[in-house]
Amino acid sequence: MIVNFFVLSPRGDTVIAKTYRAKAGSSLLAHERSHTEAFFRKVKFWDGVAPGTPGMDTTLGLTGGLGGAAGGKWGEEKLEKKGDAPPVFVMPDGYSYMHIKRNGLIFGCATEKNVSPVVVIELLSKIAKVFKDYCGTLSEESIRKNFILLYELLDELLDYGYPQVTQTENLKAFVYNEPIVVSKVADTGKMINPKTANASAVHKPVISSVDADGRKTSLSANQKNEIFVDILERLNVVFSNNGYVLNSTIDGCIQMKSYLAGNPQLRLALNEDLVIGKNNGSSSAYSSYTFVDDINFNDCVNLTEWENGRTLSFHPPDGEFVVLNYRMTGEFKAPFRIFPSIEEVEPNKLEIAVHIRAEIPDNHFGANVSIEIPLPGITTAASCSVVSTPAAVGVHAEYVTKEKKIVWNLKKFPGCTEQTMRAKVSLGGPCTSQIRREIGPINMNFEIPMYNVSSLQVRYLKIAENLPGYTPYRWVRYVTQSSSYVCRL
Repeated sequence: MIVNFFVLSPRGDTVIAKTYRAKAGSSLLAHERSHTEAFFRKVKFWDGVAPGTPGMDTTLGLTGGLGGAAGGKWGEEKLEKKGDAPPVFVMPDGYSYMHIKRNGLIFGCATEKNVSPVVVIELLSKIAKVFKDYCGTLSEESIRKNFILLYELLDELLDYGYPQVTQTENLKAFVYNEPIVVSKVADTGKMINPKTANASAVHKPVISSVDADGRKTSLSANQKNEIFVDILERLNVVFSNNGYVLNSTIDGCIQMKSYLAGNPQLRLALNEDLVIGKNNGSSSAYSSYTFVDDINFNDCVNLTEWENGRTLSFHPPDGEFVVLNYRMTGEFKAPFRIFPSIEEVEPNKLEIAVHIRAEIPDNHFGANVSIEIPLPGITTAASCSVVSTPAAVGVHAEYVTKEKKIVWNLKKFPGCTEQTMRAKVSLGGPCTSQIRREIGPINMNFEIPMYNVSSLQVRYLKIAENLPGYTPYRWVRYVTQSSSYVCRL
């Protein structure tokens, strides 16, 4: 199935690599080193064309080693990035390379057979999940300190390149090394509600571990009975240039991580007014209900009480797992509305204004908000100014000359407020209709803690059996993120 597997750091260093099969007579070490370097260079500076395309130069600097086109700097002078690399593409060595990104790390593999890309991408996601379950956190430091454990896991996960055992709980019987716990990676969302942020136990490994001082920590010793529940929603919204929503979808999931002793049966109850199916929600009688288009459940979930009481029962497996996925399309209240305007003040000068209104309650806020506005290729200069409310934190806008775009960042965007950015753009020639089409679309990224758009709620989470003295801690968190939040110009 796959020829090799590797994990690359954000700098392109090979953190873990394992070869499962190779062509006869080839040097495994030289092939692995040179081609992972070429793969990383291609991902980092994607030019929009796979190097295996007929009729183009497919050397990619391999003939000259690291000094080929890159000169030791990953080819920054001669390679121009055009968007993100696709998860699957062909390299000059004849292999198809597939990869995913997790916490800045690249999990990748190569295959010479005609395999299903979806299967391989799912396999890479499973490997990343297992690594996180056994290390506690998924970072370059945790992988480097636990490489013996992770190589042991890879021996059980894959045999001659074919997947064998990929479930966290099933791997426990075959793994004998203990993880070394590292300090938690820096949290980018430090503004998240402190009632949920202090639940650091979610980063514990699923098996007994060794801390940085070499002291063994057992899962059963002085451990709280805890369970973590995340309701995650990713928004895909397209706005017109006058602020109207053209298309909108929500991709949501409920995921859990359990540290309950004895693995008791749990009962999870959702909204009683939850309606499944778009046709069911079209009637005016259901106007006040919460409805989703479709929903699918984990195999461990018992649906006996679902139809009558919207209640799920299950024994939580080890590690992090998704209880259910759901999807919602149609009209819903977008958390942010974007209103752009472009004015041609002179033949080679433009004034761009972007007005954003937060339509979330004033007790919520958008965290780590980033707005990108691509500009024409003939842009020579741009100056930015922002008009923000006093409650907004970390407001900054600048023109990135190398990438020809304006980047507007806000660390905190309070609800029920409005923010405006104005830019004066100078062009190297007259603004024709073709040049004007190069402006945009506006792309917005954000995260809203303790808020969800679909109104899907957890009514309760409890243990099915009444066990005396068994008082678990429950951590429930709602997070809304932008997946593709775009405004056309």
